[in-house]
Amino acid sequence: MNPMQKIRNFSIIAHIDHGKSTLADCLIQACGAISMRDMSAQVMDTMEIEKERGITIKAQSVRLNYQYQGENYTLNLIDTPGHVDFSYEVSRSLASCEGALLVVDASQGVEAQTIANVYIALENNLEIIPVLNKIDLPAANPKRVKDEIEQTIGLDCTESLEVSAKANLGITELLNAIIEKIPAPNGNENAQTKALIYDSWFDNYLGALALVRVFDGSIHIGQNLYIMGSGKNYEVLGLMYPHPLRQEKTKTIHCGEIGIVILGLKNVTDLAVGDTITDFKHRTNAPVEGFEPAKPFVFAGLYPIDTDKFEELRDALDKLKLNDSSLTYEPETSVALGFGFRIGFLGLLHMEVIKERLEREFGLDLIATAPTVVYEVHKTDGAIEYVQNPSELPPEQKIATIKEPYVRATIIVPSEFLGNIITLLNRRRGIQKKMEYLQETRVLLEYEIPTNEIVMDFYDKLKSCTKGYASFDYEPLDYKEGDLVKLDIRVANEIVDALSIIVPKTKSYERGKELVEAMKEIIPRQLFEVAIQASVGNKIIARETVKSMGKNVTAKCYGGDITRKRKLLEKQKEGKKRMKAIGKVSLPQEAFLAVLKID
Repeated sequence: MNPMQKIRNFSIIAHIDHGKSTLADCLIQACGAISMRDMSAQVMDTMEIEKERGITIKAQSVRLNYQYQGENYTLNLIDTPGHVDFSYEVSRSLASCEGALLVVDASQGVEAQTIANVYIALENNLEIIPVLNKIDLPAANPKRVKDEIEQTIGLDCTESLEVSAKANLGITELLNAIIEKIPAPNGNENAQTKALIYDSWFDNYLGALALVRVFDGSIHIGQNLYIMGSGKNYEVLGLMYPHPLRQEKTKTIHCGEIGIVILGLKNVTDLAVGDTITDFKHRTNAPVEGFEPAKPFVFAGLYPIDTDKFEELRDALDKLKLNDSSLTYEPETSVALGFGFRIGFLGLLHMEVIKERLEREFGLDLIATAPTVVYEVHKTDGAIEYVQNPSELPPEQKIATIKEPYVRATIIVPSEFLGNIITLLNRRRGIQKKMEYLQETRVLLEYEIPTNEIVMDFYDKLKSCTKGYASFDYEPLDYKEGDLVKLDIRVANEIVDALSIIVPKTKSYERGKELVEAMKEIIPRQLFEVAIQASVGNKIIARETVKSMGKNVTAKCYGGDITRKRKLLEKQKEGKKRMKAIGKVSLPQEAFLAVLKID
């Protein structure tokens, strides 16, 4: 056991692709935690999707030993996800640290997500060390980036460090700076046990595991722990220090340290991220501040293409929830799609990752409906309803007002694309709050924008209209009143509930027209005429018709009286009329994806 003065708990803050995982690899190697033979790229990223996309989805931690001036130090690297969807996990990870490395690409400069996570670190009073990565690149401009950090974030960069994780430059100086500048943890070893759960996951052999930072007291094997959020108590069956390849067993996790607690739980529901654990008999007076249950931000329906796979989808979701307590789902049925689940996600990346994992790991073929957000519906009788599925909206005559959630969006973009971005944001009903030039070449924009406008394909449009140079981050705001209506799509006079969306009244005609035109191209021709209509309430606002497949019923007539041919045509006409009345149209999967692709 190292005394608290020899412990350093720190995290790495960086935008996607600024070299956070590569730098973590370098630090692990420099401390000799993993031999060259066992080393691999992104060693702390354990999922295939993380390695493929080059992003961190699940926070990981590692305990490192480092010698500085003849003394042994323990460095606890608490890795964090970079994406905005996981900002709550980031906040809890940062609450477990005393310092953070602010890693900025020396060629790209400050990006939107960097700013968001730095503010979380500043709220937690962390010591922040600016680190300029990728200085070996020909396009690197350390002076410009230092000025940007000072101007945008307000950090003093006179003692910032210049490193290259790829070329292994400046790593020793960085490790020395971590020990010199980041303060040792505070805490009382003899006080009541008080520890923060900043991550949890499920292990097939050990059950649910909690990754904790001990603020006061200690945790030892056999101790009866009380989880303050869930109000339950469990006995400690085992303790370990985190390591990317092999966990190191211990009998006690002391004050100031991080470690893994094994409680033998069968799911992670009771080990919520941000919760406080303490001794069952001698409880701490107050929990660690900032705990709140993870709230879903975006909702979408997931349905198996093969309707017989519903139970398999349920089992797959149950297994995924063992590792991701933020996942919420409930069964729902759709006339068009059959049985499926309405799932709540932390954001669009979370939704993408979950859908991809279900398809990859469990071999399922799924249809996802258009993502929606939660609307606050004020009814004429004074009641308030929260609606996430457009099909759940009350009848139009019973709605007084509909309020929709807004986000504060921060966008950093090269000044040459400013016009494109402002046009896009105005089209998405954005309200400009701030515009600031950074070093004359880039602009920082702050907008308030309805959440519904960014959950579809906003990020793709943002990247395409700026050639991929814009960076984007958002944080939720309050609900604001909007002039919103429910837009239904009718195919052969039947409402397809999975295609219903909530849109601003001013955009309803435009969106309805685009949708029916897109669906006309997708729906295959039938033996009868199919009407595709967009409606608001009972009012049809747009219509397209899929023409029927023609069959030449008069081909067998080689002459004779014209009345013979007319008789056959009349018979065909009657048959088509009957088919139109009772015929059913099966919609291909592309019809549901068409909703997502329309801007």
